Amino acid sequence: MKVVFPITRMRRLRQPNLLPLFQEHALRKEQIIAPIFIDETIDEPKPVSSMPGVYRYTVDGAATYAAELHKKGIRGVLLFGIPYQKSDTADAAFASEGVVQRSISAIRDMVPNIVICTDVCACEYTTHGHCGIVGDRRKRRDVINDPSLDLMEAIAVSHARAGADIVAPSCMLDGVVAHVRLSLDEAGFEDTLIMSYSTKFASALYGPFREAADSGYIFGDRTTYQLNPANGREAFRESVLDAEEGADILMVKPAGMYLDVLTSLTQLGLPLAAYQVSGEYAMIKAAAERGWIKEREVVLESLLCLKRAGADLIITYFANEVAGWLDEK
Repeated sequence: MKVVFPITRMRRLRQPNLLPLFQEHALRKEQIIAPIFIDETIDEPKPVSSMPGVYRYTVDGAATYAAELHKKGIRGVLLFGIPYQKSDTADAAFASEGVVQRSISAIRDMVPNIVICTDVCACEYTTHGHCGIVGDRRKRRDVINDPSLDLMEAIAVSHARAGADIVAPSCMLDGVVAHVRLSLDEAGFEDTLIMSYSTKFASALYGPFREAADSGYIFGDRTTYQLNPANGREAFRESVLDAEEGADILMVKPAGMYLDVLTSLTQLGLPLAAYQVSGEYAMIKAAAERGWIKEREVVLESLLCLKRAGADLIITYFANEVAGWLDEK
């Protein structure tokens, strides 16, 4: 007797009233982090031309904006500072009255319960725009690893002392997580978390950020300390090393084009952050302005895909808009 199997009816699960019951992942405002740029050289918000809707803020303006975000349900911010004066040694990055340090205090005073993350790097503070101390390396000007580690330690401790909950080393130096962890512990900040930019690629998608943070470099590139976009195994190894050195959170940056890497890191067991970077933001904005895509739908889809791939936290310049859109759903 011939057995005839019934057609598998996958479409039964896709009836409109049933779709919410079977959705595997969902966006939550509480897991979205909003980047904020704070500029000591301005007196009022300054728009970033390549990132419509994004501004540089004064210290007080950043605190007000953080309060607005928190009221909408965004629980975390990531701070980037632009100082009055840059130097080869990035002294302003770890000054007790530096732009980020003062912003932490101002935000904490206005929004006591918000989670404050800080970018630990030197590119906004150096005259050359690179992420550490520069010297001669292999017959070329380049970031020198170990002196730059000392700088990252000083920056991280200054941020923790000002009240940061999470410090985020973004320079991709060898050993940076171990050095920052040790320096934080020795300074009495054992509870300060480290969110490592453990898998940061030398991407072509950072251009608008460099305008926003005034962090463009004047020579060379960052390929000696950021990852080759072609290298998935190396990216995984970088994150393994950072986990072993004491990172509390790992990050993949950029996010959207590297979902395979993001998914591979879930096996390490640490919380994962995905950074939807400035170029991704700018491309969506530009296409939406031309009427080629629907901004809201594309943004929410892009972020949902990060969740599906394994992200626990999402850093996005769309945070403010997304908070409102999720309330409307």
